Amino acid sequence: MTKNYSKEILEKAKQIKLVICDVDGVLSDGKVYFSNQEDEFKNFNIKDGLGIKLLQRSGIQVAIITGRQSAIVARRAKELGIDIVYQGHTDKRSAFNEITQQLTLKPSQVAHIGDDLPDLPLMQLSGLGICVADGYHFVQQHADWVTSLKGGEGAVRELADLILYAQKKLDAICSTYLQ
Repeated sequence: MTKNYSKEILEKAKQIKLVICDVDGVLSDGKVYFSNQEDEFKNFNIKDGLGIKLLQRSGIQVAIITGRQSAIVARRAKELGIDIVYQGHTDKRSAFNEITQQLTLKPSQVAHIGDDLPDLPLMQLSGLGICVADGYHFVQQHADWVTSLKGGEGAVRELADLILYAQKKLDAICSTYLQ
């Protein structure tokens, strides 16, 4: 049920109490569609949603920090029970600092998953910096770990599995679905 995670990645993942997600290119596939009626559409993956719910049920909080402002993101966050949502933050560091102070967490207890240059500062501040498989090459080079799945195609679920496995919670969670 597991991949061959390095000892270093497992040690970092054991410490995680908060996962911060970017949206476009991470929770969505990065495409934004606009209609003639000024509607905006994004594509979210249900597997990522379940991964977020499993993290939350295991006591790991999830937050969103995104550079864009979108009613769709607010709706998706509400559906998933994500209460900490920062939209329209081009400099994501201030939001990161507010969240970690509010939750009294050390940066080593935070994982950040991103895909492009604006995510790099948070990946470097976090104890575990993750880039999605189709993220920008420079960001991948500076990530602690790169998912095998693309943004919007299960990358967040892959991260959830890594954290839950490292914290020895994944097998018990999966077993509950057999009963």
